[in-house]
Amino acid sequence: MSVRTAAAIAVVAGVVTTLLPFSATAASAAPATDDHAVLRTEMGAPVPSGPLTRGGATESFDLTVKNPTGKVVTYNPWMLVDPTGPSRLKKDDVVFKVEAVDAPATNSSIGQQDGGWQGTFFPAGEPGGDKGGFDIPANGKMTWKVTIGLGANYPTNDGDFSLNATSYNNSVAPGGADSHTFKVDPQIKTGELKTWFKQVSSGKDGQEQRAYLDLNYQATGEGTFGTALATSLSLSHPGEQEADFRVQALFDGRWQDLKAEDSRYELPRIPKGFGAADGVHTLPLRVSLGNHTKLTKKTTITMEAEVRHAEGNSYPLKTGSVQFPLVPFAETVPTDTPSTTPSTAPSTAPSVQPAVATSTGNGNVTTTGSTTTATTATTATPATGSLATTGAGSSTGLYAGLAAALVALGSAAAWLGRRRGLSA
Repeated sequence: MSVRTAAAIAVVAGVVTTLLPFSATAASAAPATDDHAVLRTEMGAPVPSGPLTRGGATESFDLTVKNPTGKVVTYNPWMLVDPTGPSRLKKDDVVFKVEAVDAPATNSSIGQQDGGWQGTFFPAGEPGGDKGGFDIPANGKMTWKVTIGLGANYPTNDGDFSLNATSYNNSVAPGGADSHTFKVDPQIKTGELKTWFKQVSSGKDGQEQRAYLDLNYQATGEGTFGTALATSLSLSHPGEQEADFRVQALFDGRWQDLKAEDSRYELPRIPKGFGAADGVHTLPLRVSLGNHTKLTKKTTITMEAEVRHAEGNSYPLKTGSVQFPLVPFAETVPTDTPSTTPSTAPSTAPSVQPAVATSTGNGNVTTTGSTTTATTATTATPATGSLATTGAGSSTGLYAGLAAALVALGSAAAWLGRRRGLSA
C-alpha cells in the first residue's frame, strides 16, 4: 500500500522517514485535506503499567477509533514502532496481538517495510494488507484490545520505543493519531553506529595506480549488536566506459581480492557483539583499474558502503560514500617479466643470449627463453592471451654443442673457399 499520507506523516514524524505502507502507488499525491482523513485514534493506559523486559510480561491497552462525521469511513490499521538505538528490529523482537472488543472479529500480523517494524490487523477471514479494512460507522467508533511486549532477542543496544496508531489509507485526521512510549528495562544509554571513509593515499604503487582507503566503524552507547554486521561496496564513475575495477581488502594478514556479485563487493563481516568497547574497527581497502579498463584518463571514482545486519532485518543501517581519483596505467607489465640485462656481466661475449620480452601487439607480453644465436632469440612465441615462457630444457647442452659444431664447420668451409680463391 503505497500511501504515505499527510496524516501518517504528522503522526510518525519521529519514525524512520523511509517507512512506507505495504504497497506503493496510489495515494502518494493525496492532499492532507482529503475529506475522508477524519478518524481519530485513542490509546488507553497500558495494563499492567511499568517497563517492558526482554522475554518478559506483556501489556495491553484499548485502542478506540472514532468517526465524528455523518458518513462511513474505512479504517486500515497501521501500528508503527519507532525504537531508540542503532539496531533494526526483526518481526519477533516485538510481541503484538489484537483482539476485537467492540468490533468485528479480528486477525493481526507483523510486517516490515524499509527496515521498520509495523503491526496491522484486519477483519477475520479477509486478506491482510490494503484489502482488509474496517468500516467505522457514521458518528460511531470501534474498539480493540492491543497486547504489546518484547521478544527475548530485542536488541541490547536499543532502548525505549514509541508505538503510533495511524492508518495506511490516509483515513486518520492530521494530528488525530495517538501514541504511547514504552519503557524498556534495563534502561540504557543508547548510541549509534558511525561509519566513515578515510583516504590514505593515491598514486603509482609498483605496477599499478592504486587508491588506498580505510573504512571505519564505531559503535557508541551501551549494548552490542546481536548479529554480525555486513558491508557491501559499490563503485561508479562518470560516463559509460568500462572501468574494470579491482578491489582488495586487507584481512587475515594479507591483501585479498573481493569478487563482485551484481556489481557489489562484499567485505569481511564484523562479528556479532560489536559495541563501544571495541573502539574503532578499521578495514584497509585498495582500488585499482584492471587490464580491461576502457578509461583513458584520470577519473573521479565514487565508492559507497552500505552497512546492514548480516541476518534478520537486512535493511541498511548506514550508508556512506567517498570520492577519489584513479589513473589508468597505460602499460601494465607483468611482474614476472625477466630482465633484458644479465644479472652479472660476463668477461667474454656470451654464447647464450639473455631472455627477451617482446610485445605481441595486443597488450600481452611474450617472453622467449635462452637461445644460442641472436637470430633465434628474436623469434616470439605466438600470443595465447597469457604470459608464455620458453626456457632451457635438459637437452640444451646437446643442441648447443651441435650448433657450435655447425658454426665451426661453416667457418672451415669459408676458409677453404678463400684459400681456393687465392690459389687461383
